[in-house]
Amino acid sequence: MTLPSSGSQSSRRRKIIIAVIAVAGIAAAALLFPHAEPIPVVLQPVERGIVEASVSNTRAGTVNACRRAKMSPSAGGQIARLAVKKGQRVREGQVLLELWDNDLHAQENLAQEQLKVALTRTQEVCTLADAAQRDATRTQELRDKGFISAQQLDRAVTEAQAKAAACASANGDVEQARSRIKLARAALERMVLRAPFDGIVADISGELGEYATPSPPGILTIPAIDLIDDSCMYVSAPIDEVDAAKLKVGQVSRITLDAIKGRSFPGKVRRIAPYVLDLEKQARTVEVEVEFDQVDEKDSLLVGYSADVEIIHDTRQNVLRIPTQTLLEGNRVLLYGNKGVLEERKVTTGLSNWEHAEVTSGLVEGDRVVLSLDRAGVKAGAKVVPEEPAAQ
Repeated sequence: MTLPSSGSQSSRRRKIIIAVIAVAGIAAAALLFPHAEPIPVVLQPVERGIVEASVSNTRAGTVNACRRAKMSPSAGGQIARLAVKKGQRVREGQVLLELWDNDLHAQENLAQEQLKVALTRTQEVCTLADAAQRDATRTQELRDKGFISAQQLDRAVTEAQAKAAACASANGDVEQARSRIKLARAALERMVLRAPFDGIVADISGELGEYATPSPPGILTIPAIDLIDDSCMYVSAPIDEVDAAKLKVGQVSRITLDAIKGRSFPGKVRRIAPYVLDLEKQARTVEVEVEFDQVDEKDSLLVGYSADVEIIHDTRQNVLRIPTQTLLEGNRVLLYGNKGVLEERKVTTGLSNWEHAEVTSGLVEGDRVVLSLDRAGVKAGAKVVPEEPAAQ
């Protein structure tokens, strides 16, 4: 039997050791560099543009009409006529509702007849007063010539004065009759409900023949007509008290509605409440009203819609900016460096919002930062390849 030489055994051991080292190296490389291929990432160039600082409501706001009237007739009575329907558009002064008023019409007719009688009576009495005055004048002339006595003159003058007083009294009766007509017409007007402004009838409470009553002070009753002026609308929304000092009337705002997705409406702040609401179990807020710049009929805005407002309180023009989502904790970004290797860069930011952040130092225009930070393996030192962002 031939034994293996010591040289051949040594060579075999050397080969085994080299193989083990190679396998270990491959394993270590697999652990240290799990991605053999560059990671595709979405890059965003640093560019110049507008950056706005804004505040938003803490809870959903509500769309309201600038003018809304929940009306009832100023007098109680039975509904005799409903002149409008729900959803109907009306003009200022248009009749909406009438109560039964036959008795008041009868009173007006009576006052009209009384006026006619008073006018006739006045004409008669005042004609006699004019004749008596002429007689007194002629009597004075005869007395001056000595044809009649002073007693006859006194009688004629006294009669003329009495007739003049009767004429004045009759004229007073005429004015009283005219006042009674005005009173009757005012009572009739109380039985008619008219539109105080142009708008749309939102609701009607009551039917023909039912009894309508006004709302006495301190007693809540259902209004007969709910009228809305939908040509002017605003959003009432709560803003956290910590942001209240940033707000001013007239500031530009954006309004978004849950009912109309993917669209915002321009507006402006029209009112800021002069006090803070302190409701139990809720953060302290300030109520702010943001008015729509323009309401178009095709927008179909409805009173009561839930809405959110974004109030712009500061704006920077033509500044370096990056998407806010590219910022890591500590104001760091991943910069696309030489040979496609990511570099971590500390930046200083200024004004910012949910979309963009102003960059005051750390980057220059044209630098590219990583937008897709949520992808596996994206970190400083990783080799990446730019990927086109998905079409919007």
